[in-house]
Amino acid sequence: MVHSRSADAPPATRVGITSAAAALPERVVTSAELQEQVERASGIALPPRLFSRMTGIETRRIAGPDEHASTLAVRAARTVFDSAAVAPDDIDLLIFASASRDMAEPATAHIVQAELGTRAHAFDLTNACNSFLNGIDTARTFLLAGRARRALVVTGETPTRSMRMRASSAAQVRSSFAGYTFGDAGAAVLVEQVPTGGILDVQTATFSEYWTIGGIDGGGSRHPRGDEHTYFHGDGGKLRSVFERVGLDVLRTVHHRTGFDWSDYERVLVHQVTLPYLNRFVELARVPAEKLIVTVPELGNVASATIGVQLARADEELPSGSRVFCLGLGGGVSITTMVWEKS
Repeated sequence: MVHSRSADAPPATRVGITSAAAALPERVVTSAELQEQVERASGIALPPRLFSRMTGIETRRIAGPDEHASTLAVRAARTVFDSAAVAPDDIDLLIFASASRDMAEPATAHIVQAELGTRAHAFDLTNACNSFLNGIDTARTFLLAGRARRALVVTGETPTRSMRMRASSAAQVRSSFAGYTFGDAGAAVLVEQVPTGGILDVQTATFSEYWTIGGIDGGGSRHPRGDEHTYFHGDGGKLRSVFERVGLDVLRTVHHRTGFDWSDYERVLVHQVTLPYLNRFVELARVPAEKLIVTVPELGNVASATIGVQLARADEELPSGSRVFCLGLGGGVSITTMVWEKS
């Protein structure tokens, strides 16, 4: 049941992000070190600097043995609480929105809630790398419906645990290559009613006919057990071509509906898998490169936390009234856009 304080909450008229934070593991691993580990474990020699040369990723953060998806989410949430001077009891909705999770059951949101000490209505939301943006949109919907007053949306991504460190062949390295782009990170935002600005527009588009392009097969009813199904696999080239085909149409729709173009935004936040993919997006969508917050060379692909990390950096550097465009891309395949004006 929703926490009692939210049962009679008046519907909000404007909802926005009032605080954002990120959490990064301390351990830094370079692409050279990662490639050396894979070569040593697999007994396979790969072309020099293959991982960094193909991805543009130089380093990534990797969670330690005692750091879990919930650990990173809790760390980011505490930073948000501190910066916003908000107590755990001040939230009545908690959404853990992530592709990663601590375990199959219970929902990781409950682990986060127990650590934070809140009594909010808590649940998980999962939609690959679009999870965090979808979580923000879901929180916004709860507030607009009068179901909550203040929401905490968190993510904790540990996709490096799905990397295939020991491959049986060069072909298996190729099929697992998208996994070598991963890094770990957490993020959190507060979503609540705001006097001005806020979340001005959300657009979602889903193309489920492409769900087989990549993913992690294990953990569900199809493959409940077995290490072979716990590694990320996929065709990065096919995934990129799908996003290029359908993504530009989504952007045109958003620009037409909102009346905004790239000049109307201070920052453009984009899900980042590799640096070449990001550069290709900039070229096709004609985004001014100076509006980007580029994280992938430093952090790698941190799944749904990618937008969260960028939101935290934008929130820190931008003044009130700044307008931000977010573009989320997720396996499945789904696209989410969000227009946010900082209050």
